[in-house]
Amino acid sequence: METSLIYEIIGYVASALVAISLTMRSILRLRVINLIGGVIFTIYAILIGAYPIVIVNFVIVLINVYYLVRIFNTKEYFTLLEVQPDSQYLDYFLRFHAKEIWQFQPDFEHNTSRSQLILFVLRDLVPAGIVIGAVDEDMLQLKLDFVIPGYRDFKLGRFVYGKTAVLKSKGIHHITSKPGNKAYNNYLLRMGFTQAANSEEFCLEL
Repeated sequence: METSLIYEIIGYVASALVAISLTMRSILRLRVINLIGGVIFTIYAILIGAYPIVIVNFVIVLINVYYLVRIFNTKEYFTLLEVQPDSQYLDYFLRFHAKEIWQFQPDFEHNTSRSQLILFVLRDLVPAGIVIGAVDEDMLQLKLDFVIPGYRDFKLGRFVYGKTAVLKSKGIHHITSKPGNKAYNNYLLRMGFTQAANSEEFCLEL
């Protein structure tokens, strides 16, 4: 393979990564992919001797590194806000995000049963996610676990289901969930849920 063709491929890969990064709804993913694209673009520019492009992409790399350091070092505050099933804000939130909710969990249907546990997950006081489930003693049957775009970096999930297991303070020790789409199922597995071989249901012990 000719050297010029190799350089051209490197340039196309860098361009593709930068373009893909701009489609990311997660700020973290955008920064990481854009950083990788910027590094490859810098290498490409050095190889072809395009030093103005080297300078521009080196600056882009530094900007991405700066914001990634801020993302990982910024102290964020998470808390749960319980609301009633007939909350007007809850109704507005669900209707506003209905299309995306249906994509992740097409079986979800909201009802006003008082036996539900409905928790907004606040991230620096922003209602970034919501957990809805039916409570039966110490078991929670998840009906909905949804995070709004821009906050899908798994931090909310780790807050709810991780080592601190804040749901324990609500008396919850067992959580089950029906499967959703592939992204939702992968999310559950990443949060520590397991799926029995003879069942579609996902389970988590706190």
